[in-house]
Amino acid sequence: DYLLDEIDKKIIKVLQDDARTSLRKISELVKVSLGTVSNRVKKMEKNGVIKGYSVILDPDQIGWELNVVIGLRIQKGRLIEIQEKIAKDSRVHGVYDVTGDFDSMVIARAKNRKDLDDLSKNVLSIDGVERSITHLVLNTVKEKTASLPE
Repeated sequence: DYLLDEIDKKIIKVLQDDARTSLRKISELVKVSLGTVSNRVKKMEKNGVIKGYSVILDPDQIGWELNVVIGLRIQKGRLIEIQEKIAKDSRVHGVYDVTGDFDSMVIARAKNRKDLDDLSKNVLSIDGVERSITHLVLNTVKEKTASLPE
C-alpha cells in the first residue's frame, strides 16, 4: 500500500478541485518544486492512488432523467454471477454487496419511465434475482466522487 503524506494530500486536493491544473500551478499552490509534483503524481498514478482523470457530466443535462436505488435479494450461491450480469448494463452505475435485508444494492440511471421499465424487466428480473425493490430518487441532496478522509 502506498502511504500518502501531507504533500501528496495537498496535490490530490488541487487535482480534485480541477484535474486540468498544470503541474507548474500545483507546485505554486503546494509550495514544492515542479519536479517534486511531477514525481509524486507519477508515483500516485503508478501505485493506483490516482486511477485516472475524467470529465464529470451532469446526468440531467445529458438525458438521464431518473436516478434509482435498487435492493436485490439474490439466489444463494449466485451473488457474484448475477452482480456481474447486472453490472454490464450501461444504465447501471454501481453494484454493491451489502448487509441487511438485501444481498446487493444497485445505483442506476434511466432516460425515462419506459427505459426504467425495460431495466426492471430485462436486467433486474434475470434468473437468480428472487426479489427487487426499486426506489426512485426524487432529489439529490449530495453526490460526489471519492475524496480524502478527514
